[in-house]
Amino acid sequence: MERGLGTRLRHLLELLDGAVEATYAADGNDYRPRFTPVMRALLEQEPSTVGQIAMAAGITQPAATQTVALMVQEGLLSSEPGPSDARQRLIRLTDSGRALVPWLRVRWAATADAAERLDAELPAPLSEVLDAAIHALETKSFGARIAESRERLEKSRKKARKQSTR
Repeated sequence: MERGLGTRLRHLLELLDGAVEATYAADGNDYRPRFTPVMRALLEQEPSTVGQIAMAAGITQPAATQTVALMVQEGLLSSEPGPSDARQRLIRLTDSGRALVPWLRVRWAATADAAERLDAELPAPLSEVLDAAIHALETKSFGARIAESRERLEKSRKKARKQSTR
């Protein structure tokens, strides 16, 4: 059975994130790879709102909200009401989160090096293919592409039916 694009992408992510998470665990830490975009965003600008984190990290707001909640639960981040609007939360690294940064920087460097080596083994660098795919999908969504394909396929079916009834 041929696996679809989504299945292959999820499997690729499992292979990548699973290996990263396993190296963290081997070092005695239960830090999750999904925390990294949030950590990096906060290292650039702290405090930040969830919306600012999502924008800086290149993830959806629901994903940022969920990840921030997990990180607050793990004691890596704190969340407090904004000064002018209590509904808007300001997110900061806790002392525990900040203490983890030097350890993370070493692992991030090793991960980046491994990614560069993987890119060198592939017919086209994965990082470039992913950037190109993201750009293409930001230009025209996959939903719009599906709608166009359905329309094209339906026209082909109608044309084939007309020809078969002649």
